[in-house]
Amino acid sequence: MDVVVGLDIGTQSTKVLAYDVGTKQVVASAASPHAIIQRDDGTNEQEASWYLDAIRACFAQLPAHVRDSIVAIGVGGQQHGFVPLSSDGSPLAPVKLWNDTSTSDECATLTGRLGGEEAVFALLGNQILPGYTLPKVLHLKEHRREAYEQLAHILLPHDYINYYLTGAYWAEAGDASGTAFFDVRRRAWCPEALEAVDGSRDLVAMLPPLIDSGAIGGHVSSRAARELGIREGIPVSSGAGDNMASAIGSGCVERGDLVMSMGTSGTLFGYSDELIADREGRLAAFCSSSGGYLPLLCTMNCTITTESIRALFGYGVKELDREAARAPIGCEGITMLPYFTGERVPNLPGGKGVIAGLDLTNMKIENIARSALESSVYALRGGLDAFISLGFEPKRIILTGGGAKSAIWRSIACDVMGLPLLVPSVGESAAFGAALQALWALEGGSISAIVASHVDFDDGKALMPDRESGRLYMDAYRRYQGYVEAVSPLYR
Repeated sequence: MDVVVGLDIGTQSTKVLAYDVGTKQVVASAASPHAIIQRDDGTNEQEASWYLDAIRACFAQLPAHVRDSIVAIGVGGQQHGFVPLSSDGSPLAPVKLWNDTSTSDECATLTGRLGGEEAVFALLGNQILPGYTLPKVLHLKEHRREAYEQLAHILLPHDYINYYLTGAYWAEAGDASGTAFFDVRRRAWCPEALEAVDGSRDLVAMLPPLIDSGAIGGHVSSRAARELGIREGIPVSSGAGDNMASAIGSGCVERGDLVMSMGTSGTLFGYSDELIADREGRLAAFCSSSGGYLPLLCTMNCTITTESIRALFGYGVKELDREAARAPIGCEGITMLPYFTGERVPNLPGGKGVIAGLDLTNMKIENIARSALESSVYALRGGLDAFISLGFEPKRIILTGGGAKSAIWRSIACDVMGLPLLVPSVGESAAFGAALQALWALEGGSISAIVASHVDFDDGKALMPDRESGRLYMDAYRRYQGYVEAVSPLYR
């Protein structure tokens, strides 16, 4: 038995998936939760040590014969997080996460220093947003000066896990393209962006070297092998951001497919052979971790929205779905804006949740429950509009994440998007994608061929859009967009 293992270092948990290459079966999986440090100023942080604790807990859950059969490891991680390390590799401060909005002032400062939004776009192919890594570096300098003075390595979460596994530093273009100090056109670090943080220190020298996405970055060290109960010397692939890993694990490595990931955040992304850069800032111009590009829309509130409404009413997941199914499309005029943790697209870091359109006839639990489900999809529908306007021709939607488990959410997504919908057979697409990337690094060849051989879909969850339902959803979507335009000035 030859097993490739994928790690997904997510916001809420770490997941480990072991895949038997010969039988094409997942033979074991494990998960371990993370806490989150949250404050009213938009702070969302975690301790880097929590990731290592979670990884150790996950590997301890894998059967010994599976651990003995591992031939390669790949790591996917939540994007944009800043892991500041000292010269000996020790974390200097908590990891600021992708959904941390406390760096809005730093974004404005850096954009100004670089000459404004047009100049930033020309330099990076992206804007500087609160989710990205660059403003987090400036925030460390301004708010944790002692830690900043000791800074020797600037890493992303998946880079840090690679370092833990191997003792070596490296990065790859997919995850790097979400930092705001990476030039997506040249696929290289951008010194000018880091000089805007601090012109007196060589911050570029603190970045890991970039390697190809299909390369082996290092091998499992004796320390990691001992702590995880695996063999020393196992190859570790370049790794990826979680969205880039999810693209591989859901089969999105060729043009025409759009992946809609409904997890803590909502994302919509598609593979492209050419760079797709959006001057309006709706889509991030990211590189893929399979050799091309991965234009991406990210919203900050997806399952967060449904979890919040579920907790409000004291429902389980299935109970909320049952309530939502009782309501008609459009929720009798109720519209939710799910900006409970601020929002990234539109760029409203100070955004708040809104439930609009309530009156004495429609104020029902089922309408509010359904509005939570619908709103998360409407937020992503704006990304589909952006893809189409920029020349991307979508053929189908591949739905992943926790939302893919819900029959009503699958139906809403299919009809709102107006495209055929498929759900991958392996639900943990980021961990699976990391495992397949490890197989690619191990065997070489074409990532497209590997995906074609190992990724399949659940026929029982495939859907075709319903035209009449789509019409009703478009009416509700236009109402949603009207509320977005009306309230956005309040939160800018």
